Amino acid sequence: MTKKIFLHTHPYKPFLFQEATKLIVGTLPPPRFTTGALKEGDVNFCYGSRDGQLWPILDRIFELDLLFETSDAAIAQRKDFLKRQKIGVCDIVESAERIKIDASDLGMQNIQLRNVIGYLKQYPNVDTLLFTGGNSKNGPEYFFRKHLKDHNIKLEVLSDIVPRIHQFQLGDRCIKTVSLTAPSVAANRAVGGLDAYKMMKSKNPEFNTIDFRVLQYRQFF
Repeated sequence: MTKKIFLHTHPYKPFLFQEATKLIVGTLPPPRFTTGALKEGDVNFCYGSRDGQLWPILDRIFELDLLFETSDAAIAQRKDFLKRQKIGVCDIVESAERIKIDASDLGMQNIQLRNVIGYLKQYPNVDTLLFTGGNSKNGPEYFFRKHLKDHNIKLEVLSDIVPRIHQFQLGDRCIKTVSLTAPSVAANRAVGGLDAYKMMKSKNPEFNTIDFRVLQYRQFF
């Protein structure tokens, strides 16, 4: 008996506008966002999973007083914030097939990527891409590298310390990429292994993995 394949399609179009100078680039939200079976506390928008940490981190950095609920008001708050800060969202995966219906990046197969380079050409003010994860298999930076290869564009290293920073040329534009520590619970173990985290934790036992991301993300948002 063949296993049924779940087609995990991205439920949201890229959130783009001409004033945007930064783009958040992830992969796919959890499958329940595709099927519409949201949980209490989910927000029906990019990175809206109640288990995700991107919006709680930004809420702390910018003191946004965000709603964490399935409401139009919660969506509007996030859109208003992104427009004020000139931040767009353009996840790199359009769709993927899954045998097991979960949110793991490694579980994605037959992946269709979005044409991020095409979007960058349409939105000439963008000068920074903020990846919600690094170059591990099926992460946003991993896919972006594949995408650049298709366009014969090279990614140059600027800093090899987490969060790793690269740049690439697109015509006469120089665009920077920052591979942030993923804002997911799954990445907490990786954070716990970082020397920088261990040092901060030894100085302050109350310091946790979200505190670490807040410090990191603040520099780039």
